[in-house]
Amino acid sequence: MIYKVLNNNRFILIIDFFGIVLGAIIAAFAIEEFLVPCTILDGGVVGISIMINNLMNVPLSILTVIFNIPFLIIGSRKMGKMFVIKSAFGMIVFSAFLQFFAPLKNATNDYILAVCFGGVLLGAGVGLVIRFGGCLDGTETVAILLNKKFMFPVGKVVLVFNIFIFIVAGVLFGFDRAMYSLLTYFITSKVLYIVENGMEQAKAAMIITNDAKEISNQIFSELGRTVTIMEGEGLVSGKKVVLYCVLTRFEIHELKEIIKSIDSSAFIAVSDVSEIIGTHMKKRGDLSDFEEGL
Repeated sequence: MIYKVLNNNRFILIIDFFGIVLGAIIAAFAIEEFLVPCTILDGGVVGISIMINNLMNVPLSILTVIFNIPFLIIGSRKMGKMFVIKSAFGMIVFSAFLQFFAPLKNATNDYILAVCFGGVLLGAGVGLVIRFGGCLDGTETVAILLNKKFMFPVGKVVLVFNIFIFIVAGVLFGFDRAMYSLLTYFITSKVLYIVENGMEQAKAAMIITNDAKEISNQIFSELGRTVTIMEGEGLVSGKKVVLYCVLTRFEIHELKEIIKSIDSSAFIAVSDVSEIIGTHMKKRGDLSDFEEGL
C-alpha cells in the first residue's frame, strides 16, 4: 500500500513538473515573439526586465533570473519548500526558453495582434504554471506574503505594482506602449484565471422551497448532483427548507427549469465557487443511494 502511494505521488509530481515546463515555454514564446518586439510590457519582474533590456541591451533571460533570486530567497523562508522548488524550476525553464526564442523571427509587428495573441498565450502559460503549483514572477510571492501578514488581496497588490511599472514604461517609451501593456495585462489576467480554475467553473446554488424532497430527487435524477438539505426559518415566512448543491455553470439553466416546473415561488441564490475539496459533486447513480445520504 505504501509503495503504491509513493508511486502515485511520484507520478503526480512528474505531471506537475511537465505542466510547469509546458507553461514556461508558452509564456517565454509569448514574451519574446509577441511582446518584446513591440515594446509591450508584462507586469512584475518580467516587465522590469523588459524595460532594462530595452535601455541597456542586457539579455532578458539573464535579467529575469537575477531579479527573481531575491524573491525566491524570501519565499524559501515563508512559503512551502515544494512551492519554492517548483517556482525555481519554472523560472529556470522560462529564462532558458527566453534565450532560445530571442534570435527567432518575430511572430508579428502589429501591435493589436501582439496584444491579443501575446496576452492570450502569456495568460495560458502562466496559468498552467500556477495550476501545477509553481510561479514565474517573484512579485506574486511578495503579494502572497503581504496577504498573509496584512490581509491585502493578492490580485490588488499585483495590480498596483504593475500599474506603477506601466506608468514608468509610459514615461520611458511613450504612453501608447503603457496602454498596450495595460490592455495585455487584462487579457493575460482573464486567460490566466480560466486556465487556473478551468472552463467549467463551479457554482453553488441555495434554494429555499416548500417542495424540497421532490426538487432534490429531480436534481439528482436529471443532473446527477447530490443535494444537502438544511432547515431554516424566515423572519416573515416561518420555517423553510434550504437546499444546497454544487454544479457547473453549464447546468444552471437546467437547474432553474427543474425548480420552476416544481415550485415557481422558490427562492434561488447562485454564487461562484473558487475551489472544491471532497466529493460533493457526485455523478449519476442509484437514487436509493442518494436517499440514504439524506
